[in-house]
Amino acid sequence: MSAVIRDIAIILLAIQTLIVNILLAILIWQVWRMVKMMQSEVKPIIEDTQDTLGTVRGTANFVGMNVVDPVVRTSRTVAGTRATFRSLTADLFPRRSRRSSPAGGGASTPPAAPPPVTPSPPSQPVSGEPL
Repeated sequence: MSAVIRDIAIILLAIQTLIVNILLAILIWQVWRMVKMMQSEVKPIIEDTQDTLGTVRGTANFVGMNVVDPVVRTSRTVAGTRATFRSLTADLFPRRSRRSSPAGGGASTPPAAPPPVTPSPPSQPVSGEPL
C-alpha cells in the first residue's frame, strides 16, 4: 500500500513540475513580447518627445529674443525718458496730488495748520534743579 501511495505522489509531482515548466515558458515568451513592443512603440514616442522639447526650447528662445527683449528695452527707455523729463520739469510744473477732488468739485484747500505750541514755565521747581 505504501508503494502505491509513493508512486501516485511521484506522478503528481511530475505533473506539477510539467505544468510549472509550461507556465514558466509562457511567462518568458510574454516578457520577450513585451520587450519587443517597448522597443518598437515606446522608443519612437520618446524620440518624438525629445524632438518636441527641442522645438519648444527653440520657440521659447525665439520669442524671448524677438518679442520679450524688445518690449523690455522699449519699456525701460520710456520709463527712463519719463523720469528724465519729470526731473527736468519738476521746478516748472510742481506735482499735483493724485487724489480725487472733493465731492463739491471745487478746489481743495490745504489742511489747517495746528496752532503753535509755546512752552510754559514749570509751576514748581523740581528738587535738585537750580532755578
